[in-house]
Amino acid sequence: MPRFFQLLISTITLRPYVFVFFAFYLLLAVTHRGWKRTALFTVLAYTIAFVCEWSSAVAGTGIPFGLYYYIPATVDQELWIAGVPFMDSLSFTFLSYVSWELATFLLGRVKASWRDLQVVNAEQVRSSWAAALLASFLMMYLDIIIDPVALRGDRWFLGKIYYYPDGGPYFGITIANFLGWYFVCLVIIRSFVRLERLIWGTSKDGAGIRHYPFKAVGPVGLYFGVLGFNLFMTFRIGEILLGLVGVIIVLPLLVLIAITIKKGEGKNKED
Repeated sequence: MPRFFQLLISTITLRPYVFVFFAFYLLLAVTHRGWKRTALFTVLAYTIAFVCEWSSAVAGTGIPFGLYYYIPATVDQELWIAGVPFMDSLSFTFLSYVSWELATFLLGRVKASWRDLQVVNAEQVRSSWAAALLASFLMMYLDIIIDPVALRGDRWFLGKIYYYPDGGPYFGITIANFLGWYFVCLVIIRSFVRLERLIWGTSKDGAGIRHYPFKAVGPVGLYFGVLGFNLFMTFRIGEILLGLVGVIIVLPLLVLIAITIKKGEGKNKED
C-alpha cells in the first residue's frame, strides 16, 4: 500500500473525532445543498484553509493567523501536507459550513413547531453578505473555545502539535489567530458563493437534497457538538477557569437560538 494511503488510514484511526464530525458534515451538506455543491465547498474550504495555515506557520509570514509553528511529532503517524497536518485544514470544511448554516438559521425565516423546524428562505439567506459576515463571527466564536484547549493538546489525546513563539493574551492564544479565523471563513463562503453562481448560475440542481422534519436542527446540533466536545475536554484536563469562561461565552448564543425558535413558533401560528 502506498505510504500516502497508509498515513491517511492512520490519520483516521488517530483522529476519529475529526472524521466523525466530518462524516456528519457530509451528510448534512449533501442533504441541504446537494452532492455537487458539497464537493465544491469541501475542496474549496480545505484549499483556502491549507494555504492560509501554510502561509502563517510554514512560510512564517504570520498571515492571516499570526505567527505560530507546527510541531511535527506525529509526522510518521498521520498525514501531513507540506508541513501542515491534514486533519487541521480538513476541520475548516465542517467548521465553516456549520457556522454558515447557523448564521442562515439566525437570519432566516424560521418556522417552528413541536413537529418540525425549518428555515423556509434558506437559499436566499445563504448567499447574502450578512450571512457570510455573521458566519465568520460564529466561526471565530468557535475558535475562542477550540484553540485554547488545542494549545494544551499534550494533556489529552490531540497531542502537542503547535505553539505560538511569543504566546498570546487569551489563555496563550493571539488576537491575530481569532481575526485569521474570521478572515478565512469569510473568504471561504464568499468564494464559494461566487463559484456557485459562475458554475451553476440560477440552476437548482439538487442531486442528493432531501427534505425531512427538523432539517434545521442538524447543522445547529453539529455546531454545538463541536463546542461541547471542546468544552468537555477543557474541563477534563482540569482547566476549570477556561471551561467556565467558555460556558459563559456560549450562553448568549444559546439564548439567541432559543429566541429565534420562539419567534418561529409565533410565525407558524400566524400562518
